Amino acid sequence: MKSEYDVLVVGAGPVGLTTAIQLALRGRRVGVVERWPQPYPLPRAVVFDHEIARILASLGLADALPMLSEPAEDYEWRNGEGETLLRLAFDDTSHSGWPFMNIFTQPRLEAVLEERARTLPGIDILRGWEAVDLTENATSVQLTVAESAGDQPMVRDGVRQHHTVRAAYVIGCDGANSFVRSRMRTATTDLGFQYDWLVLDVIPHNQDRVWSPRNLQLCDPARPSTVVSGGPGRRRWEFMRLPDETISELNRAETAWKLLGPWDLHPGNATLERHTVYTFQARWADTWREGRLLIAGDAAHQMPPFAGQGMCSGIRDAANLTWKLDLVLSGHADEALLDTYTTERSQHLQHAIELSVHLGRVICEPDSAAAAERDAKMLADRAARRDPLAGMPPQTLTGGLLARGSDGTPAKPAGELGRQGRVRLGDRTGLFDQVVGIGLTLLSVEDPRLVLDRDVVAWCEQVGIRLLRITDDPTADGPFDVVDLDGTYLPHLARTGRKALLLRPDHYVFGAAARMDDVPALLAAFRDGLTAASPVR
Repeated sequence: MKSEYDVLVVGAGPVGLTTAIQLALRGRRVGVVERWPQPYPLPRAVVFDHEIARILASLGLADALPMLSEPAEDYEWRNGEGETLLRLAFDDTSHSGWPFMNIFTQPRLEAVLEERARTLPGIDILRGWEAVDLTENATSVQLTVAESAGDQPMVRDGVRQHHTVRAAYVIGCDGANSFVRSRMRTATTDLGFQYDWLVLDVIPHNQDRVWSPRNLQLCDPARPSTVVSGGPGRRRWEFMRLPDETISELNRAETAWKLLGPWDLHPGNATLERHTVYTFQARWADTWREGRLLIAGDAAHQMPPFAGQGMCSGIRDAANLTWKLDLVLSGHADEALLDTYTTERSQHLQHAIELSVHLGRVICEPDSAAAAERDAKMLADRAARRDPLAGMPPQTLTGGLLARGSDGTPAKPAGELGRQGRVRLGDRTGLFDQVVGIGLTLLSVEDPRLVLDRDVVAWCEQVGIRLLRITDDPTADGPFDVVDLDGTYLPHLARTGRKALLLRPDHYVFGAAARMDDVPALLAAFRDGLTAASPVR
């Protein structure tokens, strides 16, 4: 344990480790404080989408992802009579270059993340230490940590050992009962959507058994249930608590086996790895940054699991925050840039919660008459091939650090998630991030240096903006020539009438230029957003 770091991260779950790795890859010294001496061994989250796969791959886990996850393939909803209300088929490829939805086991992902973190010299993982106090001043935060056995203090000779460490910023990735959030004055918005569900993680002994569909949602008012993959070799069942059941009655191994009986599972042919009752909630902190304190993941928000976006949202938090924090620490951006973290992620997060609650209200309907009306509507939509989720808002950024049009709103494609395809740069071929690397990128159909003066090019180098030409010329071999191997980039730019895109490190588009002569203005808008006392809103 050092006495001082650039950033202290409280919590060594997926969000905390992702945050630490992203900062360390940018050269920052990071201390990760975790009260549990050993990683939590049981499953929790089981799904991440293509955007999260891309973020995880950018941490150096591209080769590990196929070994610790599997494509989700499908997600089918049925009513109590077994009729199919909705069926979603997930592609093996996506906008981000990875399978659209992926099923995994959280302890395996955490192990790979921690292993990766320990290979980076800038990270110290401080397990068995609990954050117990902090003091903030104008330039730093002083964090007091005490030895911990996880669920209780570690006391030696009647004394609990304490240390004090200092950092420019502290990020709380420490869960729903966050210590860091407790030291902030932020209010919480709670939608009042709460249901108790029994969650069972099962390892079937017959690994050759075929589960079709692989992921099933039973919208049965008699007992809403979920049956999905729990990652390679595992299955997960979730059962909603009925009004006449107590949590203690539901959360028993004998209850679990009784509920698993219809799937022909019993102690002789399966292992019950875990049973627990979760209270699904929909709420978020209104402010995610206060001075030098920031929060991410479950410390900032909780949502029902029905859209599979809980952990995903936390990892998006890390991707959004870390590049901004790095620019602030390096002096290239004003500290006020960190306020765009709440603006951007809170809006995006509320979309995910809105979707989760929408799905939950459909799934958790306990009234048989109301369920019959729901079924009739969904069956009619399915017969007419209408998308039941078509009315949901798009998953884009609408506030924060984005290029704006004359009316002050984001100018398309600003705020959209950037795409990723296979490219070649020099003698390297593969997905863009693994070939080119991660960071700020200006991608244009011509060499952008031709329209930029020397001072702007020098500033781009200081800030870390890579100036690249995207081309379909298979013979192109310049140091800044990126060959579009599968037509991911150039046809899209042509269809949308753009000559250049400025891409943020979190893979969202800052803005675009319709002409090469517009590129200097695009970069100027980004520079103004970094250095203005009140960044672009």
